[in-house]
Amino acid sequence: MSIAAQLRDSVTLPGGDALVNGRAVEGRADGSRRALLRNGSELEVYDLYRVFAGEPEPIAVFPLPWPEWDGGVYSVGPDRSFAVFSGRHAVRAVSRAGKTLWDYRHGCRGSEVDHPHSGRGREACRGFEHGSCRVSDDGRHVWVHVVFASQEHDRQEFRVVLDARDGRELARLPLDSEASGSHHLAHPDGVHVGLCIGMGQDGVLLHWARRDGERLIDWNLDEGLDRILADVHPAHSGFLTVEHYGADLRLHALDGTVLAIGVPEPADDEEDPSCWDHNCGFVDADTVIATTVDSDGEPERARHWLLDARTLEVRGPLAYPVGPLDSYVRPLGDGTWLTYDGAGGRLDRWSEAAPRAR
Repeated sequence: MSIAAQLRDSVTLPGGDALVNGRAVEGRADGSRRALLRNGSELEVYDLYRVFAGEPEPIAVFPLPWPEWDGGVYSVGPDRSFAVFSGRHAVRAVSRAGKTLWDYRHGCRGSEVDHPHSGRGREACRGFEHGSCRVSDDGRHVWVHVVFASQEHDRQEFRVVLDARDGRELARLPLDSEASGSHHLAHPDGVHVGLCIGMGQDGVLLHWARRDGERLIDWNLDEGLDRILADVHPAHSGFLTVEHYGADLRLHALDGTVLAIGVPEPADDEEDPSCWDHNCGFVDADTVIATTVDSDGEPERARHWLLDARTLEVRGPLAYPVGPLDSYVRPLGDGTWLTYDGAGGRLDRWSEAAPRAR
């Protein structure tokens, strides 16, 4: 039985596809939800709730330190006074006026042997490999995923915590990974930070860590290989992962213990079994939203589903008043989720429709 979806808000926001098919939504423990959208040579920061309330102007704009480099995962300080950018050779903090506040240099992310680094294109050497960064919710620290050359290895990746004021390194931990890309998710407790490292055909690694003085206390899931960190529960320590190829969703305790497993409904075509897409998460404390069938590949088959957040049992597919949507989803944790209509540049915000009175 399908579940009716209700349109709550709709706005035009060019580039908003990065909110549902990327890492452009940055949530904070205070409940704020920001859109970090690249527009030419600038990073525009929007308060999503203000946008849907009729205030479409960005709340902050930062010049990009490397306009020629379009990779990496950005983060913005909670007071919007600075942004941190993950580049090919450095992590850089920038003020709203474009002033470089600090630079944390590291090894090159590019995998091509002996490629040049001189000139204006230094941060745009060929390749798509990238790291990521995340400003802590209190604005004091920056968590980064970087690479260095070492005596033992040509390339060694690290988790590093920096002082947000001056970029000074506070703690460092080596990783056994070779990333094509990564992203961070901060836990609502303000202490733990998750790092998901994609390694292409070599799988996915998932780490959690907390800072203890000059040390990082880190652990990776025993089943961390090939599980993508999707979302963190808004009210308790659980987090959600999806298997690399979409076989199942899993709810974990912070130590990695599996609390629930959710599998997609069987497909009508036995030769093309259902699988979860990578875009999923908590609509609220009680509900998970997930998608099956790549919406870019077969939009006519794309389905959005609601699941029980504690058991991951499928409640049912969503029925939209406009019919099936060719869009991924981005839950906001407040009872709503986003979809994007690329044809019109329209960002829609949905919720589960209230039951009809009898």
